[in-house]
Amino acid sequence: MGHEIASIAVEKGHTVACTIDNDTEMLANIDLLKSSDVAIEFTTPATAVTNIKQCLQLGVPVVCGTTGWYDSYDEVCALCHEKGGALFTATNFSIGMNIVFDLNRRLAALMDKYPQYKASIVETHHIHKLDAPSGTAITLREQTGHPEIEITSIREGEVPGTHVVRYDSAVDTIMLTHEAHSRRGLAEGAVLAAEFLKGKTGIFTMTDLLV
Repeated sequence: MGHEIASIAVEKGHTVACTIDNDTEMLANIDLLKSSDVAIEFTTPATAVTNIKQCLQLGVPVVCGTTGWYDSYDEVCALCHEKGGALFTATNFSIGMNIVFDLNRRLAALMDKYPQYKASIVETHHIHKLDAPSGTAITLREQTGHPEIEITSIREGEVPGTHVVRYDSAVDTIMLTHEAHSRRGLAEGAVLAAEFLKGKTGIFTMTDLLV
């Protein structure tokens, strides 16, 4: 993701001040980070909170695409408000997936009228993805208003990401599917979010960007 984001940012005329992959590089590039207009954070659930806090302490707006850390969401938002900072989070930065989010909300409201259908969600990602279920799948379930819906998580190969919301009855199946062909859609959305965030303060997500 980092390489994809950097490539798209340069294509759009931006300068990538630095890339940081570990604590040593964080210390070595702290001045460059501090002078940056925005930081884009795509790491791991175990490191995301520390990275976001570091940026907020430095006064650097943050776009975070890492999922699996939301138990600390309220704490991070409190720090953002305390520092007068800016934070943009999303479980999925793909424009296409966010269109599916909107369709999913509408479909769920319609399907509530038909109890003969049982809902389920299947998400498939590459073997390197650390959190399961994916943040995107959790969002899809939350949008239905039914926390009991089962999510099946599959990790195989280098699959960028596929999400399927199913409604099964005795007579038919309805499916809402989003299949990413590459990580580029996520990276493009993250760069758009970074452009959107510059000069702002507060907490934002893809709804703010797309409306």
